Amino acid sequence: QLQLVESGGGLVQPGGSLRLSCVASGFNLDSYAIGWFRQAPGKEREGVSCISRGGGTNYADSVKGRFPISRDNAKNKVYLQMNSLRPEDTAVYYCAADGPRAVQAKCGRGQTRYDYWGQGTQVTVSS
Repeated sequence: QLQLVESGGGLVQPGGSLRLSCVASGFNLDSYAIGWFRQAPGKEREGVSCISRGGGTNYADSVKGRFPISRDNAKNKVYLQMNSLRPEDTAVYYCAADGPRAVQAKCGRGQTRYDYWGQGTQVTVSS
């Protein structure tokens, strides 16, 4: 059974940092592009960032320069390092897998590309 599990969410003050992890079971992440998405209360889910098989990345303007994405294929994990957090970053964060994909294929932040989704982890930014 293919599964993705997110962890690392929590409550943090504005300006603080969190690192989200996404671990796969039942398949090898290294054949997939991975995306991070978020859904704030009352809003639609949006693409935050993605990383391709080859390590190429793509970011939403709202997080560019603050939320670097990375992957560790040996550990079957993808990370989202969240820095300089703002109250408007409060949301449930999801990781998702798109693929299998060719190594040279670019990733994208459109939700319809992604076939496998985790259950989400809550991030709350508040003083």
